[in-house]
Amino acid sequence: MHSDLPLPDSDALAHSAQLAAHLRAEILAQGGAMPFSRFMELALYAPGWGYYSAGARKFGSGGDFLTAPEMGALFAQATANALAPALRALGPQARMLELGGGSGAFAEAVLKRLAVLEALPARYAILEPSADLRERQRERLQGALAPELGARVEWLDGPFQDAWEGVLFANEVIDALPTPRFLVEGGEVYEETVELDGEARFVRGVQPADLLLHGAVRHVERDLQRPFADGYRSEVLPQLPYWIQAVAGGLRRGALLFADYGYARSEFYQDDRRDGTLRAFYRHHVHNDVLRWPGLQDITASVDFTALAEAGTGAGFDLAGYSHQAGFLLGNGIAALLEDAAEGADEPERMRLRDQFKRLTLPTEMGERFQVMGFSRDVDLSAAFAMGDLTWRL
Repeated sequence: MHSDLPLPDSDALAHSAQLAAHLRAEILAQGGAMPFSRFMELALYAPGWGYYSAGARKFGSGGDFLTAPEMGALFAQATANALAPALRALGPQARMLELGGGSGAFAEAVLKRLAVLEALPARYAILEPSADLRERQRERLQGALAPELGARVEWLDGPFQDAWEGVLFANEVIDALPTPRFLVEGGEVYEETVELDGEARFVRGVQPADLLLHGAVRHVERDLQRPFADGYRSEVLPQLPYWIQAVAGGLRRGALLFADYGYARSEFYQDDRRDGTLRAFYRHHVHNDVLRWPGLQDITASVDFTALAEAGTGAGFDLAGYSHQAGFLLGNGIAALLEDAAEGADEPERMRLRDQFKRLTLPTEMGERFQVMGFSRDVDLSAAFAMGDLTWRL
C-alpha cells in the first residue's frame, strides 16, 4: 500500500466500497477468481460506479492526471494541421470521430483550427461512454463555439454503423482498454486474476490462460525471437484487432490517428520490465497498487505500438507513420502556432504558452514518452509524419 497517497473523503470511500462489494460478489460467483481484465473493466466502466462512468473530476490540475489537450490549444491545433489535408481531400461530407472527449478541450481547439484551415468536417462526433463527461463537454462546447461550429457536434453511443468517410482520433484511449495480464511460469502461460484473501481484500492470483491469451503471448515471443523468462508478467491486448475494426466501423476512406504513451514491442517487453507497465493514477500520484480504491483511480497500461500497427494493417489500413509526440507536433507546425499565439499576449500568457510547448515536446516531459501512429485508406496522411518517422523500430 502507498501511505503517501492523499486519502479520499468519506463520500468517495463509500462510493468505492459499493463498487468493491459488487466486485467481490462477482468474484465469488465466478468461483473465487476474476480475470484482471474484468476487474479493470468494472473499475473503470461499471455504470454509475466506474472511474469513467461516475462524476468525479478526472482531468486537469484538480483531477488525477493531465492530458495533452487539457494543457492548452497547441496540441489540438497541430493535430488539426496534420489532419486538414486528408479532410479537404475527402470533401465536404467528411466526418470526424473523437474517441473519449475528455473535457471537450480538444474538440473546441481542433474545430476552431480546422475552420481557419477551411477543412471542417460536416459532422464532428464524440464517442463518450460517460454521461457526466458528455454533459461537461456539451456545456463547454456550447459556450466556446460559434453556432455554426457547434451545430456540427454530436455525441454517439457507439461507432458509426453506416459507411462513412473521414478521420478518427483517439488520445490516451488505448491505454485504458481493459487488458489481460499474463504470467509465464515453467514455460506455460497463465492469466492473472483478482481473488480475495482471508479478509476479503483484493489480491493477485493466476489461472491457466485461454486459447486467445495463450496465442497472443506466443505470437509476441515469436516476434521477439525469444521466450519470456519464468516469472515474467506483463500485459497483452489480444482484442486490439477486433477493437480497431469495431471503432472504425464502416470507414471506407479516411484516416485513423492515435496518440498514447507506450513503446515499440522490443522496448515494451524488455527483460528488466518483469511486472509489465500497469499503473494507477490518483490525484497526480502514479503508483502500482491498482487494486486499491476501485472506481476512484485511473488504471492504465502502456501501448505496444507494434501490436497497434499489426491491428491497423490487419484491418485493411495502410500504416501512414509512427513517431514520438515531439516529432509529430514539430512536424505539424507547433512552433509556428506557439509564435502566433504569443504575439500580442501579455507576459504571463507567453510564459504559459512556452511551458505548454515544453511539456508537449521535451524528451523529459511528454515529447518521447508519448507516441503517435496514423493509418490511412485511400487518402494520404504520410506528410503528417514527415519529421522523425520511427516505423523502423516496429
